[in-house]
Amino acid sequence: MRVVRLFLVMVCVTTAQAGELVKEQDVIIYQDDHFHSAFPSIVKLPSGELLCAFRRAPERRAYGEKGISHTDPNSYLVLVRSTDNGLTWSEQAELIFAHPYGGSQDPCMIRLQDGSILCASYGWARVNEDARAENPKMASAGEFLFLGGYIMRSTDDGNTWQGPIIPPPTPGCPREGLFHTPLPSYNRGAMIQGKDGKVYWAVATHLEMKGRTEIHLMASDDGGLTWEYSGPIAQDEKVVFNETSLYETPGGDLVAFVRTAGFDDHTVVVRSKDHGKTWSPWEDAGFQGHPHFALSLPDDKVFLIYGYRHKPYGIRARILNAECTDFATAEEIVLRVDGGGGDLGYPWATMTADGKVLAVYYFNKANGTRHIAGTVLSYR
Repeated sequence: MRVVRLFLVMVCVTTAQAGELVKEQDVIIYQDDHFHSAFPSIVKLPSGELLCAFRRAPERRAYGEKGISHTDPNSYLVLVRSTDNGLTWSEQAELIFAHPYGGSQDPCMIRLQDGSILCASYGWARVNEDARAENPKMASAGEFLFLGGYIMRSTDDGNTWQGPIIPPPTPGCPREGLFHTPLPSYNRGAMIQGKDGKVYWAVATHLEMKGRTEIHLMASDDGGLTWEYSGPIAQDEKVVFNETSLYETPGGDLVAFVRTAGFDDHTVVVRSKDHGKTWSPWEDAGFQGHPHFALSLPDDKVFLIYGYRHKPYGIRARILNAECTDFATAEEIVLRVDGGGGDLGYPWATMTADGKVLAVYYFNKANGTRHIAGTVLSYR
C-alpha cells in the first residue's frame, strides 16, 4: 500500500471523563491538486479495513477556468482504503463507477448484514441550451439536467461493483429523467438496515414543478435490489427538506436528521415509531448543520456529526442519548474551525478496529482545492 501524507493538526491532551469525546488528530485521506474531491462516505470491513468513497472531478481552476462547481460531466465515484484505522490511505483511487451519461455525485455507502455494500448516488448530464428548453419537466442546474438516483452494489468488499440499480420514482413526482422517463428516486444521506432486515432510504422528491423538495421513505427487503415506496417523512409549504440520514435507536425508532433550506440552515429531526409507516411532525433541532451523519457509540449513545458552513467554517458534532431525544440540549462539540469557506463538510463516521471514532468529510484551506480529510477521536 502506498501511503499519503499524514497531518497532525491538533492533539487534545485533556483528560477524558466517562462518555467524553476527545479529539486526537486530523488526517488527510485523499488530496490531489488536479481534482476537486468531495462528499465522502466510509464503511468498515470485518477485517478492520476501511473504505472511503467520494466524488472526484477535475479541479477546473487548474485548467484556467475561474471557478469550480458541484456539477461536472467528468465527476466519478472512487474509493481509497486504509488498513491502519484511518491514519494512512492508499494513494491511487479505485473507480467505483463512471456514469455513461454524465457526472455522478455523493457516493453513500452502507454495509449490509450479508456483507454486501450498497453505494447510492445520483447524476447530472451536460446538455446545450436547446436540449434544456426541450425538457421542461427535468430539473436543471446551469448547463446540466438531472439524471436522478442509482445504486451500485459490491459483494467482494468493494473490489468490484455491479449496477447501476435504478430505483423507482416517488409516486406523484412530476419530474422526468433522461429520455422522458420517470425520475428515479435519489438523495444524499445514510441508509440504514433495520433490525427487521429491511433497508430504509430517505429520498428527496419534487411533488410540484417548483424547486421545493420533500423527504419520503423507500424500503427494500432484498438488500437493495428492489425498492417500494413507504410514504412521506417531512413536508412543508415553505421549508425545503433535502439531504437526510437515517438512524435506528435501540428502542426501534427510526430517526431522520434532515438538512433544510429556507429555514436559516437549521437541522430538522423527524421520528417514526412504526418502522416508517407514519412519522411525527418535524421538529426544529435549534442548530445549523449541513448535512448530518449519526453513528452508534459503544455505550449506545449517538455521535451526530455535521458540516458547519458559517464562519468559522468547519465541522461540528453532538453526543446524543441512545434514543436521540436530547438533540436540542446536547452540547455542541467543535471539531474544526479552520475551513477556508463554506464549500466543505458532508461528514460520515465509523468506529475503527482499535475502538476509536473516525469522521471523514471534505475540506478546503484558503479556498484551495477540495480534499478528503478526517478526524480521529477517542471515546471513553
